[in-house]
This record gives sequence, C-alpha cells and structure tokens, in this order.
Amino acid sequence: MEMTPALVGDALTRLRRAHGQLAGVISMIEDGEECAAVLTQLAAVSRALDRAGFKIVATGLRHCQAARERGEEPPMTEQELEKLFLALA
Repeated sequence: MEMTPALVGDALTRLRRAHGQLAGVISMIEDGEECAAVLTQLAAVSRALDRAGFKIVATGLRHCQAARERGEEPPMTEQELEKLFLALA
C-alpha cells in the first residue's frame, strides 16, 4: 500500500505534531530541565507516535476493505496488516 498524504492525512498531522513535541523534549534536555518534566513530555511523544501508527493501520484496513468491496485485489492481506498492527502493540 502506498503511503500518500491524502491516504494518511490525519496520521501525518499527528506525526508532525509529535515531531514538534520531540524537538521540545530535546530542548528541555539541552536546557537542563527536570527529569520528571522531560519524561512526561517524552511519554506524550511516544503516545503520539503510537496513535499515528495505529491510525495508519486503521486506514490500511479501510483502504483494503474498500478495494475488496469494489471487487479488486487489496494491496495488502489481512495477515500483513495484522502483523503491522502487532508490531506496534
């Protein structure tokens, strides 16, 4: 399945947000912020990345189902999508 901005738009937005959050975490460390504050923000980045990944898998499921409904061969099998999902879990 090709990754295009149109296909995974919401996930791309989440990834851009996480990118900014990660830059903030790096700045916090460089500025000598407290450990608890850094780890709290790092956990938020981690959750944002996880959610983006799950969003991409969900988009893939919908994309493949729509292909099946049109009578087309889906770009990925259910087993391939399940494997990707489990890689994120």
